[in-house]
This record gives sequence, C-alpha cells and structure tokens, in this order.
Amino acid sequence: MDSKITDSLTQFNTLGLKADCFRLVRAKQDAELLAVCLQAFKQQEPLLLIGGGSNIVLTETFQGTAVLVETKGIEVSQDDQYYYLKVEAGEVWHELIKFCLDNEMPGLENLALIPGSVGAAPIQNIGAYGVEFAQFCDWVEYLDLPSGQIKRLNGSDCEFAYRESIFKNALRNRAVILRVGFMLPKAWQPNLSYGPLQELSERTQGITPREVFNCICETRMAKLPDPALLGNVGSFFKNPVVSQQKFNALKQQYADIVGYHLEDSLVKLAAGWLIDKAGLKGVSVGDASVHLKQALVIVNKGECTGQDVCNLAKLVVDRIYEEFGVMLEVEPRIIGATGQKELADA
Repeated sequence: MDSKITDSLTQFNTLGLKADCFRLVRAKQDAELLAVCLQAFKQQEPLLLIGGGSNIVLTETFQGTAVLVETKGIEVSQDDQYYYLKVEAGEVWHELIKFCLDNEMPGLENLALIPGSVGAAPIQNIGAYGVEFAQFCDWVEYLDLPSGQIKRLNGSDCEFAYRESIFKNALRNRAVILRVGFMLPKAWQPNLSYGPLQELSERTQGITPREVFNCICETRMAKLPDPALLGNVGSFFKNPVVSQQKFNALKQQYADIVGYHLEDSLVKLAAGWLIDKAGLKGVSVGDASVHLKQALVIVNKGECTGQDVCNLAKLVVDRIYEEFGVMLEVEPRIIGATGQKELADA
C-alpha cells in the first residue's frame, strides 16, 4: 500500500480546488483497498473514496483518509446473446468504452467522455444522450463496511433511478464498490434519440457504433470544457422533473422551453436551458463561474475555492426557483471536513 501524509488533493479533483486531507492512500490492489477502508471504518475515521475526482466539490480540509481507487482489470466472457464484462472499480470509464469498441462489443458509446471511474458509475447511475448505466449493469460487487463482507447486488436490486442508486441512499457511507459486471447485447441497437444523434438517424445507410462514439465525443468536446484546461465537474445540476401540468404552465409563458416527456405524465426539463434563460451564463462568485458555452457547467477560472463553487450553486438554485418555480439539485458530492453534506449546509 502506497500511503503518505499529504497537504493537497488539488491534482485529484477535476475542479482543481485547493484542499487538504490528513492522509492520502493510493490503493492499487484489491487487498489494499479493503484493508484501508475497513481500518478507517473500525476507527470511526472519516473516509473519502476518490475515483477520477470528477464528481466532488472539496470545501475544506478533509479530516480523515482519502483513498484513491486505482484497481485495474477487465475480464470478458460471452454466450449467444451477451458479452459479459467484469471490470475493476479503478478503471477509467472512457477507457472502458474504447476497450469495448476496439473489441467489437458496442453498447456504451452514448456514455463516451463522461469523466470518472467505473466504480463511481453505479453511484450516480451516470447517463447521457438517452442512455443510462443501469441499462447495462449486470451486478455490482462491494465491500460492506459494517460487516466486513464482500457482497454482490444484481443490477435490478440497485434501486437505479435518474442520477440515483442504493449507493447514494441506503448504502451511503456503508459500501465501497469494488467491481462492476456489465451485460452488452450482441444484437446492438443504436440509441439516436437525443441531440446531434438525431441527424445520424436520418441516414439511409446503417450506422456504426464507432460513428455514434465519434459524434458523442465531438459534441461533448465542443460543449464542455476540458478539466485539464479549465477546472470543472461536467454537468453541475440535474435536469429537474416536473408534472405535465407544471410543464404546460411554463410552456405558456416560455414557448421555447426544452422538455422531454417521461412516463407517468412527467416531463424532464433541460436545466441548462433554465439557467441560460435566467441570464446566468458568465455569472461568478469569486473565481467560480457559470460557463459561457454551457450553462450546466460551473468552472474554476483560476483560484476559486469550494465555498465559491457552493455559493454560486446556491445563487443559481435560488434564481431558478424564483424565475420558474423549479428546484434544481446538484450532481456532484459536496465534501466537508468529515464527509458529504448538503449544498444548503455548505
């Protein structure tokens, strides 16, 4: 186990926030990951698990152990209908998608360029362009901290919903995800229902998985800033879901409002449209700013703090509620001195 005292987590969060922790551990092997997490839990020490660092806002010194999950490995098997993948938690999500395409196992390409690790994907039930992680999840294996046992949940038991899972709720602070199982159907069907992919669907000739992948990558690179150049965590706010009645009322006032109809007479609104319509692009608190090209993104213009980011997020939430009567929720985890907390408490 490679561990050291550190005074900085700056390079391990994609917002580039300057933050400290009491101890940093880089867990490259399964046994190392199990040992350090169980030790911290038994000693009632605050524990922060970091994959790609693309879904956290560090607001102050973390008074415990931060663990970088760097376990690697991909195993593949198959039957007549599916490819089955067993993937270690520390694998980079985008690299997994490239591996699948290189080995002619499509399905995940709509989720290309989502930052982060495979182990983080089930927690948020990551999704983009009409596809969610849950659609391909066979199982999730995790360390149950209270019992010290390794357990496995079938995908159907993970309580997946829009940006939600059992790991954000009942198993929060109790589970360390170790590896994930995927089922990729051999009978590939492209999902071309969202955004620029709709243009591909108009073609008369067949669409290839690589074309979908390239389209997604080009779109994301054009709309979203590279964290290596401008610190960010990607989409900062969830797309809010409202009733059909609420949507109809908003539609009367804002004819160009963007919404996607769901089941049960619900409509998912485009949070980016709401923020843009409220005139919040470019609005700043300290060095935290709403991105000028994509209103869903909060960026670090240089020396912003986690508190700057949270204060800006609160400003956006309040403004959207005042303007539209719609409450936004943040996607990233707000991390305080001893662990995750709500935006309102930051």
